[in-house]
Amino acid sequence: MKEGANQQMNIKDIKDVILFQLDITSKQSKIYSQRIMDDAGMGITVEQWVLLKIVQESKGLSQKEIASKSYRDPASITRTLDILERKGFVIRVRDENDRRQYGIVLTKQGKDFVDEHMALVNDMRRLTVKGFSTEEVQMLVKLLKRIKENFS
Repeated sequence: MKEGANQQMNIKDIKDVILFQLDITSKQSKIYSQRIMDDAGMGITVEQWVLLKIVQESKGLSQKEIASKSYRDPASITRTLDILERKGFVIRVRDENDRRQYGIVLTKQGKDFVDEHMALVNDMRRLTVKGFSTEEVQMLVKLLKRIKENFS
């Protein structure tokens, strides 16, 4: 085991545990992002936004593929997609090769909604790395991916 791993095992204060810091950072970012989205009158949750972006970037994925890509359970994805469909942002399109499957795509209203709010979301993304150099951001991404891979 490497020295860094040994150090993490011997930590006495939970605030110094990497996984604890990742968890509270994630929660804090969701709270902040939701407040900004609410103040902007977007009318959706952070989770709904994440699914809209996945659908926009990956046109036609199935609900199962969206669940995998978003690291959420399929039942949660179904509920969220139902909400987004009622809002007119997405539609389910039957797969011609497998009539049991549906691809999820953005409607025009959904595309317009994403386009309209991208500047706000980009501002939130910039805040995430405020004060970081490009090299630090690249290293952080690399380190976070390695942590994720450790659990694979």
